[in-house]
Amino acid sequence: MVKFFADWLFSLGMENLNIVFANIITGVIIVALAFLSKFLFEKVVIKPIEHFIKKSPNKWDDILVKHHVLGRISLMIPAIVIVSFAPVFPVVEELIKRLSTAYLIFIAAVVIDAILEAITDAYQFLEISRDKPIKSYITVVKIMMYIVISVIVISILTNTSPWGILSGIGALTAILLVIFRDSLLGLVASVQISKNNLVSIGDWIEVPKYQADGDVIDITLTTIRIQNWDKTITTIPSYALISESFKNWKGMFQAGGRRIKRSVFIDTSSIRFLDDELFERLHRIQILQPYLDSKKKEIEEFNRKNNIDMTEPVNGRRMTNIGTFRAYLNAYLRSHPGTNKDLIIMVRQLQPTDAGLPLEVYVFSKDTSWVNYESLQSDIFDHIFAAIPHFGLRVFQNPTGNDMRSLGNIFAAKSIDRE
Repeated sequence: MVKFFADWLFSLGMENLNIVFANIITGVIIVALAFLSKFLFEKVVIKPIEHFIKKSPNKWDDILVKHHVLGRISLMIPAIVIVSFAPVFPVVEELIKRLSTAYLIFIAAVVIDAILEAITDAYQFLEISRDKPIKSYITVVKIMMYIVISVIVISILTNTSPWGILSGIGALTAILLVIFRDSLLGLVASVQISKNNLVSIGDWIEVPKYQADGDVIDITLTTIRIQNWDKTITTIPSYALISESFKNWKGMFQAGGRRIKRSVFIDTSSIRFLDDELFERLHRIQILQPYLDSKKKEIEEFNRKNNIDMTEPVNGRRMTNIGTFRAYLNAYLRSHPGTNKDLIIMVRQLQPTDAGLPLEVYVFSKDTSWVNYESLQSDIFDHIFAAIPHFGLRVFQNPTGNDMRSLGNIFAAKSIDRE
């Protein structure tokens, strides 16, 4: 082919530059033929295959199209054409073959990369992918593949043995450890996270050090991405979950109950013994009747056996409005359709403070959904605040500006009356 163009140029009177221009023209034609072959391969082979795949009911083949696996294969066509015409240029034939072979090996790595990405995407559709993500392991395979491919390509281009290159890399081990520090730590962390099932995609976790609080949306070799509740994305290193403390709320969802732990502060000056009038009024509360009847019988029997003088209220045992209210809340929570009866239900007193006596509600909701959980919690405490006055109790509350204004009006009225 070169001789043909050389003779043609010589016939045109370009005897001094005919060989140079002949090589240039031949090279341009070969390159153009190479890319034309790629174009025809895409139109004749790849397009019909992709069209068939899109009509196919299977989903896994759509993933191959999404990651352009076939398109990357077509990148090999120009190199194959060029290396086929390498003998046309005897002087640089060896160089062309080396460059083309190195290029083909690199494109093969790119194709394998796309296939691995497709495998990762296909795996996400499986239920097991939530607990056993493979993205980290695929990343490790990619890193090892590119290291091997790099060594092979360098050995081809330099015409040296791969073992000689590897021995040179061995001398740079310390530098490589520094360069790939995060990847190595991430690899170890990913194996531990996967083996011990510490975190899965979809888990709600809290990592205070990184101000991360939300759902895990991605786990890779070196990082974990968390979508916070304000829809921001926090990216933390994988090894942070091994070296730092974090909270995983997965157990809460698996247990089927979300904890409500909140206190209401009772004004201690409103606490008193039950008198007959308050007892009779509270006895009309249906869910409280069994408690009042059994407690009254128990206390009367105790006082009678011990000859207690009942003329003094502090002698013996008596029911109080705070204790009865506690019993009422226990019965109310156990009868509430939104609470989980298989988990702890408790109403307890905490250490009194200068803000009153904390009465803590400790119960679990059936529904772990955040919105429904908050709604249930609000409903329970709406009822508690409304029920407190019926037991002769008061909620502790610091004086407000309105309280001070009302008190001032009272003093002002008294001053006017004296005058």
